[in-house]
Amino acid sequence: MAVVAKVRIFTAAALAALMSAGAAQAAGKCGNDASGFNAWVGAYTADAKARGIDTRPMQGVKYDTGVIKIDRAQHKAFRGSLEDFMQRRAPASYVKKAKGYMKSEASLLRRIEQKYGVQPEVLLAIWGMETGFGANSGNKSVFGPLATLAYDCRRSAFFTNELDSALIIAQKGYISAEQMRGAGFGELGQTQFLPSKYLEYAVDFDGDGRRDLIRSRADVLASTANFLRGHGWQPGGGYGPGEVNYKHWNDWNRATIYQQALAEFARRIKN
Repeated sequence: MAVVAKVRIFTAAALAALMSAGAAQAAGKCGNDASGFNAWVGAYTADAKARGIDTRPMQGVKYDTGVIKIDRAQHKAFRGSLEDFMQRRAPASYVKKAKGYMKSEASLLRRIEQKYGVQPEVLLAIWGMETGFGANSGNKSVFGPLATLAYDCRRSAFFTNELDSALIIAQKGYISAEQMRGAGFGELGQTQFLPSKYLEYAVDFDGDGRRDLIRSRADVLASTANFLRGHGWQPGGGYGPGEVNYKHWNDWNRATIYQQALAEFARRIKN
């Protein structure tokens, strides 16, 4: 998920990102292999503690060669035609399942649309494409991958902010450190929120006092709607190419084919 590209007043999340950019420099020298990782972790934890962040969930983290390999090869996942991509990420079986959710979760989806203005098929398309409707959220601790990507020179400041945010989530008890498991890049929950986006956009829609993007379907879908609305989604507006909301798929994922697939997936769900 990408930050909306326009000038605006700094939010708390934006200020945190600026602080973490400085923290990335203060933490130590980034690197492109495992050789300097342990030294970087030591410097980062000292700096984070000085900023009031509890770093205990990072104990024992190791350099994750797997996440680096995936990061370097991300472009390969977006090759091929739109239909090829949809066969992998939004097949006919997913469309059928989403149509089922349109009926079984009609009341929930209607209440979310009334509050945030995001159409049900849009939320179902994201939910399905991200994790197969929650079936494939991942079971890997977020702290090792986030530390590795924060140390890695390619996007050090960006992922230092995400690592800070993940530690803050655990420190405040929003989600326990043990439950903070994902698919490998530090994403959380059934629609794969990065930690900073959890802090900014996650909502407690089922009223149980927790913003639970792991187990609560209501929180998952409402938080996703809140993210889109927060990035300018126009209630009831079209989301296909050339329509008012199409540009906001880019706020969710910057890959052009992913944006095209989400729009088409939503259209197929609705029709």
